[in-house]
Amino acid sequence: MKRLFWLGVGVVAGVALSRKATETARQATPAGLASNLGDAVRELAGAVGSFGAEVRAGMNEREQELHDMVEDRTGLTSRATAGRHAAARRARRA
Repeated sequence: MKRLFWLGVGVVAGVALSRKATETARQATPAGLASNLGDAVRELAGAVGSFGAEVRAGMNEREQELHDMVEDRTGLTSRATAGRHAAARRARRA
């Protein structure tokens, strides 16, 4: 019975190692390397796009804070941005 158990463990280990070796060999081919590189570039592009969106959102938020601060301290609003900022303030208060 012990021998049969160890034979089964050996077969399972052999199959697992064989599959791992085959996958590693496939990744080392030019097609596999190109696939890995393509995935890495797509991931990098997504990260850069996400970072840019976060930076733009932060810039818009800070600009709004500065406009509000100027308006509070001076009582003056810019005609070009008064409508947009008023709508943003109403949205934040709601």
